[in-house]
Amino acid sequence: MHLLTGLTAQNLAVFRGERLVFQKISFTLPPGAALLLRGPNGAGKTSLLRAVAGLTPLAAGQILWNGENAFEDLPTHALRLAWLGHQDAVKPALTAAEHVGVPALAAVSLSGYAELPAKFLSAGQKRRLALARIIASHAPIWLLDEPTNGLDTASIAQFEHHAAAHLATGGQILASTHTPLNLPNAATLALTP
Repeated sequence: MHLLTGLTAQNLAVFRGERLVFQKISFTLPPGAALLLRGPNGAGKTSLLRAVAGLTPLAAGQILWNGENAFEDLPTHALRLAWLGHQDAVKPALTAAEHVGVPALAAVSLSGYAELPAKFLSAGQKRRLALARIIASHAPIWLLDEPTNGLDTASIAQFEHHAAAHLATGGQILASTHTPLNLPNAATLALTP
């Protein structure tokens, strides 16, 4: 019987331009666990998320999924991931409902905005719309870059509720954050520039 180990990073190193951003980063993210990336701006939190997603090439190391090279089949790896970057990736001309179904809008308290073009949403509402897409994705791994940016206290609590539900079903979360996140089974990886 093959034991599911989830996502594993082994001795990762990444360059941005000519600068070594980080090296010798290793971690295991088993099903039902969260890893919060902490550190000052420029420490490599976003670069690490992008490397795990396969968006930034590794200078060294490897990413494994259940013990196998995750990048052996990049399209399959992409299906395992739900990505939330600094930008919300919201198309201004589309309505909130055109971005994600109405049930997902309800999950982030945006049902009343279903027919409103996204260009009329506030920054916090756009962030919630982006989070609704993550929640609706059903991807096992959530890669989140500062997921609570622009959110009010109630919206952060709502996000934490959905994140906890994702973890409870065996999902995994790798998130960079400067603010506290109350997630069960969360460990912290501190990065330094």
